[in-house]
Amino acid sequence: MTRFVQLHLLTSYPPSNLNRDDTGRPKTALVGDANRLRISSQSQKRAWRTSEAFEAALAGHLGTRTKRMGQEAFQALKDGGVPEKAAREWAKDIARQFGKLKSDKKTENDVDLEIEQLVHFSPEEQEAIKALIATLAARQDKPTEDELKLLSRPRRAVDIAMFGRMLADAAEFNVEAAVQVSHAFTVHRAAVEDDYFSAVDDLNKREETGASHIGERGYGAGLFYLYLSIDRELLKKNLGNDEALTARALDALVNAATKVSPTGMQNSFASRAYAGYVLAEKGDQQPRSLAQAFLQPVKPHGDQNLFDQSVAALETRFKNFDAVYGACADKRYTVNVETPAGSIAELATFVAG
Repeated sequence: MTRFVQLHLLTSYPPSNLNRDDTGRPKTALVGDANRLRISSQSQKRAWRTSEAFEAALAGHLGTRTKRMGQEAFQALKDGGVPEKAAREWAKDIARQFGKLKSDKKTENDVDLEIEQLVHFSPEEQEAIKALIATLAARQDKPTEDELKLLSRPRRAVDIAMFGRMLADAAEFNVEAAVQVSHAFTVHRAAVEDDYFSAVDDLNKREETGASHIGERGYGAGLFYLYLSIDRELLKKNLGNDEALTARALDALVNAATKVSPTGMQNSFASRAYAGYVLAEKGDQQPRSLAQAFLQPVKPHGDQNLFDQSVAALETRFKNFDAVYGACADKRYTVNVETPAGSIAELATFVAG
Protein backbone atom coordinates (compact mmCIF):
# COMPACT_ATOMS: atom_id res chain seq x y z
CA MET A 1 0.00 0.00 0.00
CA THR A 2 1.22 3.50 -0.88
CA ARG A 3 1.87 5.36 2.35
CA PHE A 4 1.61 9.03 1.39
CA VAL A 5 -0.89 10.92 -0.73
CA GLN A 6 -0.27 14.60 -1.47
CA LEU A 7 -2.74 17.07 -2.91
CA HIS A 8 -1.87 20.45 -4.43
CA LEU A 9 -4.86 22.67 -5.25
CA LEU A 10 -5.34 26.00 -6.99
CA THR A 11 -8.68 27.65 -6.22
CA SER A 12 -9.79 31.07 -7.44
CA TYR A 13 -11.95 33.02 -5.00
CA PRO A 14 -13.78 36.21 -6.07
CA PRO A 15 -14.06 39.12 -3.60
CA SER A 16 -14.51 37.46 -0.22
CA ASN A 17 -13.72 37.45 3.48
CA LEU A 18 -13.59 33.72 4.16
CA ASN A 19 -11.34 33.81 7.22
CA ARG A 20 -11.12 36.91 9.43
CA ASP A 21 -8.44 38.13 11.81
CA ASP A 22 -9.11 39.77 15.18
CA THR A 23 -10.09 43.04 13.46
CA GLY A 24 -12.58 41.40 11.10
CA ARG A 25 -10.38 41.76 8.02
CA PRO A 26 -9.19 38.88 5.80
CA LYS A 27 -6.10 37.11 7.12
CA THR A 28 -2.83 37.76 5.32
CA ALA A 29 0.73 36.42 5.19
CA LEU A 30 4.05 37.69 3.93
CA VAL A 31 5.37 35.08 1.47
CA GLY A 32 8.65 35.87 -0.21
CA ASP A 33 8.65 39.64 -0.38
CA ALA A 34 4.96 40.05 -1.12
CA ASN A 35 1.82 40.32 0.96
CA ARG A 36 -0.74 37.59 0.25
CA LEU A 37 -4.26 36.77 1.34
CA ARG A 38 -4.42 33.69 3.58
CA ILE A 39 -7.01 31.13 4.67
CA SER A 40 -6.04 29.23 7.81
CA SER A 41 -5.93 25.45 7.91
CA GLN A 42 -8.29 25.48 10.92
CA SER A 43 -10.92 27.34 8.92
CA GLN A 44 -10.69 24.89 6.04
CA LYS A 45 -10.74 21.75 8.19
CA ARG A 46 -13.81 22.88 10.08
CA ALA A 47 -15.60 23.72 6.83
CA TRP A 48 -14.82 20.24 5.48
CA ARG A 49 -15.66 18.16 8.55
CA THR A 50 -18.98 19.98 9.12
CA SER A 51 -19.94 19.96 5.43
CA GLU A 52 -22.86 18.13 3.85
CA ALA A 53 -20.28 16.25 1.76
CA PHE A 54 -18.76 14.72 4.90
CA GLU A 55 -22.11 14.11 6.58
CA ALA A 56 -23.59 12.39 3.54
CA ALA A 57 -20.57 10.15 2.98
CA LEU A 58 -19.64 9.48 6.60
CA ALA A 59 -22.83 9.55 8.66
CA GLY A 60 -22.20 7.80 11.96
CA HIS A 61 -18.45 8.21 11.60
CA LEU A 62 -18.02 11.82 12.68
CA GLY A 63 -17.22 13.17 16.12
CA THR A 64 -18.51 16.26 17.94
CA ARG A 65 -16.18 18.97 19.27
CA THR A 66 -17.65 20.76 22.26
CA LYS A 67 -17.14 22.09 25.79
CA ARG A 68 -20.78 21.49 26.64
CA MET A 69 -21.05 17.74 27.10
CA GLY A 70 -21.58 18.25 30.84
CA GLN A 71 -24.58 20.47 30.16
CA GLU A 72 -25.95 17.90 27.72
CA ALA A 73 -25.53 15.15 30.31
CA PHE A 74 -27.16 17.31 33.02
CA GLN A 75 -30.22 17.94 30.87
CA ALA A 76 -30.49 14.29 29.84
CA LEU A 77 -30.29 13.14 33.47
CA LYS A 78 -33.01 15.60 34.49
CA ASP A 79 -35.17 14.45 31.59
CA GLY A 80 -34.64 10.90 32.84
CA GLY A 81 -36.13 11.78 36.22
CA VAL A 82 -32.95 12.37 38.22
CA PRO A 83 -33.30 15.16 40.84
CA GLU A 84 -31.53 18.36 39.82
CA LYS A 85 -28.85 18.34 42.53
CA ALA A 86 -27.86 14.74 41.81
CA ALA A 87 -28.06 15.31 38.06
CA ARG A 88 -25.63 18.22 38.33
CA GLU A 89 -23.09 16.25 40.37
CA TRP A 90 -23.29 13.17 38.16
CA ALA A 91 -22.99 15.31 35.02
CA LYS A 92 -19.85 16.87 36.48
CA ASP A 93 -18.44 13.40 37.14
CA ILE A 94 -19.05 12.48 33.50
CA ALA A 95 -17.62 15.69 32.06
CA ARG A 96 -14.49 15.53 34.25
CA GLN A 97 -13.42 12.34 32.49
CA PHE A 98 -12.64 14.45 29.42
CA GLY A 99 -10.99 17.49 30.99
CA LYS A 100 -10.97 20.01 33.81
CA LEU A 101 -14.21 21.86 34.47
CA LYS A 102 -14.60 25.59 34.82
CA SER A 103 -14.72 26.92 38.36
CA ASP A 104 -17.52 25.47 40.47
CA LYS A 105 -17.98 28.97 41.91
CA LYS A 106 -19.43 30.13 38.60
CA THR A 107 -22.91 28.68 38.32
CA GLU A 108 -24.52 31.21 35.99
CA ASN A 109 -25.78 29.50 32.80
CA ASP A 110 -24.41 26.18 34.07
CA VAL A 111 -20.86 27.34 33.31
CA ASP A 112 -19.60 25.03 36.09
CA LEU A 113 -20.58 22.10 33.86
CA GLU A 114 -18.39 23.25 30.98
CA ILE A 115 -15.04 21.67 30.20
CA GLU A 116 -12.26 24.26 30.03
CA GLN A 117 -11.06 23.19 26.57
CA LEU A 118 -12.89 21.98 23.50
CA VAL A 119 -12.97 18.19 23.40
CA HIS A 120 -13.50 16.14 20.26
CA PHE A 121 -15.84 13.32 21.31
CA SER A 122 -15.88 10.19 19.16
CA PRO A 123 -19.15 8.41 18.29
CA GLU A 124 -18.14 5.56 20.63
CA GLU A 125 -17.67 7.97 23.54
CA GLN A 126 -20.98 9.71 22.88
CA GLU A 127 -22.74 6.36 22.82
CA ALA A 128 -21.03 5.34 26.09
CA ILE A 129 -22.18 8.58 27.75
CA LYS A 130 -25.77 8.05 26.58
CA ALA A 131 -25.74 4.48 27.82
CA LEU A 132 -24.39 5.53 31.24
CA ILE A 133 -27.01 8.27 31.56
CA ALA A 134 -29.76 5.74 30.81
CA THR A 135 -28.33 3.40 33.47
CA LEU A 136 -28.10 6.13 36.10
CA ALA A 137 -31.62 7.35 35.39
CA ALA A 138 -32.97 3.81 35.70
CA ARG A 139 -31.32 2.98 39.01
CA GLN A 140 -31.28 6.52 40.48
CA ASP A 141 -27.77 6.12 41.87
CA LYS A 142 -24.40 7.74 41.21
CA PRO A 143 -21.92 6.30 38.69
CA THR A 144 -19.18 3.94 39.84
CA GLU A 145 -15.50 4.49 39.15
CA ASP A 146 -15.50 1.77 36.50
CA GLU A 147 -18.59 3.19 34.80
CA LEU A 148 -16.86 6.56 34.49
CA LYS A 149 -14.10 5.12 32.33
CA LEU A 150 -15.67 6.66 29.25
CA LEU A 151 -12.58 7.66 27.29
CA SER A 152 -11.53 5.31 24.51
CA ARG A 153 -9.31 5.20 21.46
CA PRO A 154 -11.56 6.40 18.62
CA ARG A 155 -11.92 3.87 15.80
CA ARG A 156 -14.99 5.18 13.96
CA ALA A 157 -14.49 8.97 13.99
CA VAL A 158 -13.09 9.89 10.58
CA ASP A 159 -12.61 13.56 11.45
CA ILE A 160 -10.57 12.66 14.54
CA ALA A 161 -8.57 10.09 12.56
CA MET A 162 -7.79 12.71 9.93
CA PHE A 163 -7.17 15.84 11.98
CA GLY A 164 -6.18 14.38 15.35
CA ARG A 165 -7.21 14.99 18.96
CA MET A 166 -5.34 16.39 21.94
CA LEU A 167 -6.50 15.82 25.52
CA ALA A 168 -4.33 17.69 28.00
CA ASP A 169 -5.27 15.47 30.95
CA ALA A 170 -5.43 12.10 29.17
CA ALA A 171 -2.57 11.94 26.71
CA GLU A 172 -2.95 8.19 26.23
CA PHE A 173 -6.18 8.88 24.34
CA ASN A 174 -4.67 11.49 22.02
CA VAL A 175 -4.82 10.77 18.29
CA GLU A 176 -2.07 11.79 15.88
CA ALA A 177 -3.43 13.54 12.81
CA ALA A 178 -3.12 11.56 9.59
CA VAL A 179 -3.92 14.57 7.39
CA GLN A 180 -1.81 17.72 7.48
CA VAL A 181 -3.29 20.84 5.89
CA SER A 182 -1.43 24.01 4.97
CA HIS A 183 -2.64 27.56 5.23
CA ALA A 184 -3.77 28.50 1.75
CA PHE A 185 -2.26 31.69 0.31
CA THR A 186 -2.57 33.63 -2.92
CA VAL A 187 0.06 32.85 -5.56
CA HIS A 188 0.26 36.57 -6.38
CA ARG A 189 0.45 39.84 -4.51
CA ALA A 190 -2.88 40.71 -2.96
CA ALA A 191 -4.29 43.60 -0.97
CA VAL A 192 -7.12 43.80 1.53
CA GLU A 193 -9.63 46.35 0.28
CA ASP A 194 -12.54 48.03 2.06
CA ASP A 195 -16.17 47.75 1.07
CA TYR A 196 -18.13 50.82 2.21
CA PHE A 197 -21.84 50.06 2.31
CA SER A 198 -25.09 51.66 3.44
CA ALA A 199 -28.63 50.51 4.13
CA VAL A 200 -31.83 52.47 3.57
CA ASP A 201 -34.96 52.18 5.71
CA ASP A 202 -37.74 50.69 3.56
CA LEU A 203 -40.34 52.83 5.34
CA ASN A 204 -38.64 56.11 4.48
CA LYS A 205 -40.87 58.59 2.72
CA ARG A 206 -39.89 59.73 -0.75
CA GLU A 207 -38.59 63.06 0.51
CA GLU A 208 -36.48 61.40 3.23
CA THR A 209 -32.93 60.85 2.06
CA GLY A 210 -29.82 59.39 3.59
CA ALA A 211 -28.85 56.02 4.94
CA SER A 212 -30.17 54.43 8.10
CA HIS A 213 -26.98 52.45 8.52
CA ILE A 214 -23.45 52.69 7.15
CA GLY A 215 -20.51 50.38 7.61
CA GLU A 216 -17.46 48.87 6.03
CA ARG A 217 -15.89 45.44 5.76
CA GLY A 218 -12.61 44.15 4.39
CA TYR A 219 -12.37 41.79 1.46
CA GLY A 220 -9.91 40.41 -1.04
CA ALA A 221 -9.76 38.18 -4.11
CA GLY A 222 -7.18 35.83 -5.54
CA LEU A 223 -5.94 32.45 -6.69
CA PHE A 224 -4.99 30.36 -3.66
CA TYR A 225 -2.50 27.49 -3.36
CA LEU A 226 -3.43 24.78 -0.85
CA TYR A 227 -1.41 21.70 0.12
CA LEU A 228 -2.48 18.51 1.92
CA SER A 229 -0.26 15.66 3.06
CA ILE A 230 -2.06 12.42 3.91
CA ASP A 231 -0.45 9.49 5.73
CA ARG A 232 -2.70 6.74 4.44
CA GLU A 233 -1.23 4.06 6.69
CA LEU A 234 -1.75 6.18 9.80
CA LEU A 235 -5.29 7.03 8.70
CA LYS A 236 -6.09 3.35 8.32
CA LYS A 237 -4.54 2.58 11.71
CA ASN A 238 -6.55 5.39 13.34
CA LEU A 239 -9.69 3.84 11.85
CA GLY A 240 -9.01 0.41 13.33
CA ASN A 241 -7.44 -0.93 10.10
CA ASP A 242 -10.80 -0.67 8.35
CA GLU A 243 -9.81 -0.50 4.68
CA ALA A 244 -13.32 0.22 3.41
CA LEU A 245 -13.84 3.11 5.85
CA THR A 246 -10.39 4.49 5.00
CA ALA A 247 -11.31 4.57 1.31
CA ARG A 248 -14.64 6.27 2.09
CA ALA A 249 -12.84 8.83 4.22
CA LEU A 250 -10.37 9.70 1.46
CA ASP A 251 -13.14 9.95 -1.12
CA ALA A 252 -15.02 12.37 1.16
CA LEU A 253 -11.87 14.39 1.79
CA VAL A 254 -11.18 14.82 -1.93
CA ASN A 255 -14.74 15.99 -2.58
CA ALA A 256 -14.71 18.38 0.37
CA ALA A 257 -11.26 19.87 -0.32
CA THR A 258 -12.11 20.54 -3.97
CA LYS A 259 -15.70 21.76 -3.52
CA VAL A 260 -16.30 23.12 -0.02
CA SER A 261 -15.41 26.72 0.81
CA PRO A 262 -15.00 28.22 4.30
CA THR A 263 -18.20 29.82 5.49
CA GLY A 264 -16.96 33.32 6.40
CA MET A 265 -19.25 36.08 5.08
CA GLN A 266 -20.73 33.87 2.38
CA ASN A 267 -24.07 35.68 2.61
CA SER A 268 -22.32 38.96 1.79
CA PHE A 269 -20.01 37.72 -0.98
CA ALA A 270 -21.32 34.35 -2.27
CA SER A 271 -17.68 33.42 -2.70
CA ARG A 272 -18.12 29.70 -3.20
CA ALA A 273 -15.58 28.10 -5.51
CA TYR A 274 -14.38 24.75 -6.81
CA ALA A 275 -10.71 23.98 -7.26
CA GLY A 276 -9.58 24.77 -10.79
CA TYR A 277 -6.48 22.61 -10.69
CA VAL A 278 -5.49 19.62 -8.57
CA LEU A 279 -2.25 17.65 -8.62
CA ALA A 280 -2.38 14.39 -6.66
CA GLU A 281 0.79 12.40 -5.89
CA LYS A 282 1.16 8.92 -4.38
CA GLY A 283 4.23 7.12 -3.09
CA ASP A 284 6.31 6.16 -0.07
CA GLN A 285 8.62 9.15 -0.52
CA GLN A 286 8.88 11.88 2.11
CA PRO A 287 6.17 14.48 1.37
CA ARG A 288 7.09 18.03 0.36
CA SER A 289 5.04 21.11 -0.38
CA LEU A 290 5.33 22.92 -3.71
CA ALA A 291 4.81 26.33 -2.07
CA GLN A 292 8.31 27.29 -3.24
CA ALA A 293 6.82 27.68 -6.70
CA PHE A 294 5.20 30.90 -5.50
CA LEU A 295 7.96 32.58 -3.49
CA GLN A 296 8.18 34.88 -6.49
CA PRO A 297 4.61 36.17 -6.94
CA VAL A 298 3.03 35.14 -10.21
CA LYS A 299 2.66 38.25 -12.38
CA PRO A 300 1.40 37.61 -15.92
CA HIS A 301 2.50 39.94 -18.68
CA GLY A 302 0.51 40.95 -21.72
CA ASP A 303 -1.96 38.23 -22.69
CA GLN A 304 -0.55 35.69 -20.22
CA ASN A 305 -3.12 34.05 -17.95
CA LEU A 306 -2.63 34.03 -14.16
CA PHE A 307 -4.14 30.56 -13.79
CA ASP A 308 -2.06 29.01 -16.58
CA GLN A 309 1.10 30.64 -15.27
CA SER A 310 0.41 29.24 -11.80
CA VAL A 311 -0.20 25.72 -13.13
CA ALA A 312 3.04 25.95 -15.11
CA ALA A 313 4.91 27.08 -11.97
CA LEU A 314 3.63 24.09 -9.99
CA GLU A 315 4.43 21.57 -12.70
CA THR A 316 7.89 23.03 -13.24
CA ARG A 317 8.54 22.83 -9.50
CA PHE A 318 7.67 19.14 -9.11
CA LYS A 319 9.77 18.27 -12.16
CA ASN A 320 12.69 20.21 -10.69
CA PHE A 321 12.34 18.43 -7.35
CA ASP A 322 12.33 15.10 -9.20
CA ALA A 323 15.48 16.08 -11.08
CA VAL A 324 17.34 16.98 -7.88
CA TYR A 325 16.01 14.42 -5.38
CA GLY A 326 14.88 11.60 -7.63
CA ALA A 327 11.24 10.72 -8.15
CA CYS A 328 9.26 12.35 -5.34
CA ALA A 329 6.15 10.30 -6.17
CA ASP A 330 5.42 6.98 -7.85
CA LYS A 331 2.18 8.08 -9.50
CA ARG A 332 0.48 11.37 -10.31
CA TYR A 333 -2.95 12.46 -11.44
CA THR A 334 -4.06 15.95 -12.45
CA VAL A 335 -7.36 17.73 -12.86
CA ASN A 336 -7.47 20.98 -14.83
CA VAL A 337 -10.79 22.75 -15.35
CA GLU A 338 -9.40 25.09 -18.01
CA THR A 339 -8.15 22.37 -20.35
CA PRO A 340 -10.35 20.45 -19.33
CA ALA A 341 -8.51 17.34 -18.15
CA GLY A 342 -9.29 14.66 -15.57
CA SER A 343 -12.33 14.44 -13.31
CA ILE A 344 -13.02 14.65 -9.60
CA ALA A 345 -14.52 11.15 -9.65
CA GLU A 346 -11.31 9.71 -11.12
CA LEU A 347 -9.24 11.82 -8.71
CA ALA A 348 -11.13 10.41 -5.73
CA THR A 349 -10.60 6.87 -7.03
CA PHE A 350 -6.88 7.57 -7.50
CA VAL A 351 -6.50 8.93 -3.97
CA ALA A 352 -8.70 6.38 -2.20
CA GLY A 353 -7.51 3.33 -4.12
